[in-house]
Amino acid sequence: MYEVGQMIVYGTRGVCRVAAVSPGGTSSGGDAGRLYYTLEPLYQSCVIYAPVDGKVFMRPVITREEAEQLIDSIPDVQPEACFTRDLRELKEHYEASIFSHDCAELVALSMSIYEKRRAAERQKRRLNQTDERFMKQAEQLLFGELATALGIPSEQVPDYISKRVGSPESRA
Repeated sequence: MYEVGQMIVYGTRGVCRVAAVSPGGTSSGGDAGRLYYTLEPLYQSCVIYAPVDGKVFMRPVITREEAEQLIDSIPDVQPEACFTRDLRELKEHYEASIFSHDCAELVALSMSIYEKRRAAERQKRRLNQTDERFMKQAEQLLFGELATALGIPSEQVPDYISKRVGSPESRA
């Protein structure tokens, strides 16, 4: 069970602070006799009431050391863009990475879609909405967790990564 004040990843909502752990019932909602987390997402304006024993994925936010190791491994990631005309297949491929709840998977997904964007730009084309939507979602989840682990605002994460590993152009 998570403690009040702990930062956790909750499903695809991203990083949340555990604000309370309390029993359900008529005044607070939920099933009586069942414990619930009151979660406050860091990057959304809402409150989530989630059963402690619920089915939605939850885990602690990675540590600072894990975040730095992940960032240091970025130059070794070999992005493999998924090129398919079947949008259902593409969506399923992207969802598998998102629902893995694994930061390394999110890095690989972001980088593969970024590569796909660069290939499209070379052909004077644009990414489709599915690619754009999943890239944005992967980056929001990843940057939110890295920001929390590193103790910096999420908008500073891309610059932090660039400074730590260098830009792709400087490694070429």
